[in-house]
Amino acid sequence: MLRNFLLSLENDNHPLLSPTLWGLQKWGLWQPNKVLNSNISNFIHFAATLFVISQYVELWLIRDNLNYALRNLSVTMLSTVCVVKAFTFVTWQDQWKDVIDNVSLLEKRQLSKKDKITDKIISEYTNYARRVTNFYWTLVAATVFTVILAPLVCFLSSPDTRERIRDGYEPYPEIMSSWVPFDRSRGLGYWVTVLEHILICFYGGGIVATYDSNAVVLITFFAGQMKLLSVNCSRLFDDEKEMTYEDDMEKIRACHYHHLMLIKYSKILNSLLSPVMFLYVIICSLMICASGIQLTTEGTTTMQRIWIAEYLMALIAQLFLYCWHSNEALVMSNKVDDGVYASAWWSRSIQVRRCVLLLAGQLRKSVVFTAGPFTKLNVPTFIAILKGSYSYYTLLNNKDD
Repeated sequence: MLRNFLLSLENDNHPLLSPTLWGLQKWGLWQPNKVLNSNISNFIHFAATLFVISQYVELWLIRDNLNYALRNLSVTMLSTVCVVKAFTFVTWQDQWKDVIDNVSLLEKRQLSKKDKITDKIISEYTNYARRVTNFYWTLVAATVFTVILAPLVCFLSSPDTRERIRDGYEPYPEIMSSWVPFDRSRGLGYWVTVLEHILICFYGGGIVATYDSNAVVLITFFAGQMKLLSVNCSRLFDDEKEMTYEDDMEKIRACHYHHLMLIKYSKILNSLLSPVMFLYVIICSLMICASGIQLTTEGTTTMQRIWIAEYLMALIAQLFLYCWHSNEALVMSNKVDDGVYASAWWSRSIQVRRCVLLLAGQLRKSVVFTAGPFTKLNVPTFIAILKGSYSYYTLLNNKDD
């Protein structure tokens, strides 16, 4: 049944991106020419923004309770990133559409040639992208259900907590913390708040899952296409039939145009992702530190530690996906000119060899994804963020100073 559902998401117009585009459309980010649906989706995004504002209001009101404030801060920061992702995707819809349409058009053109090596490389990175998407969607779904069910599990597993709630000394457990203009500790107000929090959890989980998987799959596309370009460069002069000067130049021009297109649209994608990732890198550093403090704080229950650990794992996995795949794209783009030197360039005339040299110079331009203007998204950055978060944790957790 699950396999049939996944197969139903496939779309010949978008060979690589069909599952992620389905998810983006269901969560109101991808809005292809449907005015009514777009208005409804934008209203939901606006309502989610108001909810995030209410979380900051609540955070200000509870600032004196450190443990409660840290837990609220963790969820509030993640909610902020979700809203920013939704807002930027909808606002920059035309640029996203430009990247997505040209990525799909390039793949369809390549697949139409029925070249075995090309088909194999595209199939490899497409299957890999599907596995990453399925894994990430599963991870986000597990996180969402953990956040929703954690208060219920805490309530059911602690007789003392149930007794204090029954005697009125403690409010019912909450999924998240947000300000509302009515009493949310008991009765109808409590259940209205619970329903609101459940809906927000599914909304935020869907935004994170679809936005991130779409971005990672696009980054994977550029890494895979760089590998394909390198192979095509190594095959420039492998044709057994006699090649004319015009034939050689046509092949060189095709590789040159392929690389120009990849550089152009990778820069557009980076301009869309970079501001969001800059915010996320800062928030991730703070949230890893805050989660570490919560895990080691006295009075934290076992179920709360499980919730925090799962939340922390999802946070680190999300950052790792971006850094790892961006690093792969960078490495492949730095190796693509190896294909030129692996070709039989030496068997061609001096005029063709000069053009090959110009092509090699063009291929030295790298595909780089960044988090704002300050850092690249790669594995060293990921390690630096973890080290920095641990340093903050050590500083804040040092009770002797």
